[in-house]
Amino acid sequence: MKLYTKTGDDGTTGLFSGARVGKDHPRIEAYGTVDELNAVVGLCASACEPARSFDARLLVMFGQIQSRLFDIGADLATPEGARQQSKIVRINDAHVREAEGWIDEVEAGNDPIRAFVMPGGSDLAARVHLARTVCRRAERLVVSLHRAEPVGEAILIYLNRLSDLFFAMARRANKERGVPDTPWIPGA
Repeated sequence: MKLYTKTGDDGTTGLFSGARVGKDHPRIEAYGTVDELNAVVGLCASACEPARSFDARLLVMFGQIQSRLFDIGADLATPEGARQQSKIVRINDAHVREAEGWIDEVEAGNDPIRAFVMPGGSDLAARVHLARTVCRRAERLVVSLHRAEPVGEAILIYLNRLSDLFFAMARRANKERGVPDTPWIPGA
């Protein structure tokens, strides 16, 4: 089988339901950005040093997050009521609780936050801040889609928690590397 199908040459793509929609459809924008986020999480993982215990833990979390992002992509590509919906994992409250547990775990090693933090610091932290911003964009696109078509509410909550998790991870990556967070100083 060839990698290219030519079925999208007319500017459309297929959903798991079999329906074809424009490649600029809000559903495609949403799961395309989730796919982009998944690639950025892979970029984050590539900056981890497995010999560091925190990085080893991050690698486990990143792997789980990437799997969950594939689930979200499949969920978004399968409108509610589609006959294929029994073949996919719908994001649910258990996934949200898992993310909340990770936030608590990572944040427990951070110093109290006293100011807005500039994205950056160590290479890993900068990458994780990038993941956070792409996650926020994915969340905005899913919110827009949700206004037009039914989308599982747990996806919205999960993406919101995930961006918080990335923020905590970035701060912790800096701390573990001895790199101080850079506070935002208005007007500086």
